[in-house]
Amino acid sequence: MLFDTHMHTRFSTDSDMLLEDALLRARQLGIGITITEHMDLAYPGEPAAFTFDTDQYFAAYNSYRSESVLLGIELGMRCDCLADNCRIAQANSFDYIIGSIHVVDNVDIYCSEFYHQRSKQEAYNLYFDAMIACLREYDFIHSLGHIDYISRYAKYQDTEIYYREFADRIDEVLRLAATRNIALEINTRRLDSKERIDIILPIYRRFAELGGTLVTIGSDAHRESEVGRRLNVGMEIAKHCGLTAVRFVNGSPLEIKA
Repeated sequence: MLFDTHMHTRFSTDSDMLLEDALLRARQLGIGITITEHMDLAYPGEPAAFTFDTDQYFAAYNSYRSESVLLGIELGMRCDCLADNCRIAQANSFDYIIGSIHVVDNVDIYCSEFYHQRSKQEAYNLYFDAMIACLREYDFIHSLGHIDYISRYAKYQDTEIYYREFADRIDEVLRLAATRNIALEINTRRLDSKERIDIILPIYRRFAELGGTLVTIGSDAHRESEVGRRLNVGMEIAKHCGLTAVRFVNGSPLEIKA
């Protein structure tokens, strides 16, 4: 069974999706799902934004838990939030923990402010430097989320991440993930063209070369129509690069097969 391992429902600040709607869509597609609500502590200007009550989350969703419905979290990684994020991870029975970079230098990289008076090289170097610093400290995450996240929102004519342009930093990210047995997520949100797939493929090939073995595949859905999108593309990337696609159950990886 294919598994969509990254999606957000009403417990995430930026989603209104109901779990029941996600479940219906998953049944229609014949896939499993992992819910991964946003937890970005100390969010700039709005500390309570992108957080949720974990007790309420499990109270609402635990009865749905099964082999095909898993409960996780997407932690916004920041070095200044390490201790609190670690406490959240240890205090809750998440099947799966994604570690993601959303905020750099206390600015959400969704915001144009982050790119103001910075070249693409400067902005992307800061992004990867933050990722490297966090991966050195966050030994309790299961997967590194959407390595190409910055490409969604950067304010440049060409926002793509070309491996050759950032090879040194990307290699360090991949080495850390491989050494710590952290999976690398294949986030399918942007994989809507052959051009984009070809651009990101070298990163996953390099991950395998550096000893990485596991990937997770997630749609990053925020509405039911996005659940399960392009999972087949993610599986093809994993196969092409010799990587094993997995879901995490109680923190342990289990292989996904189409």
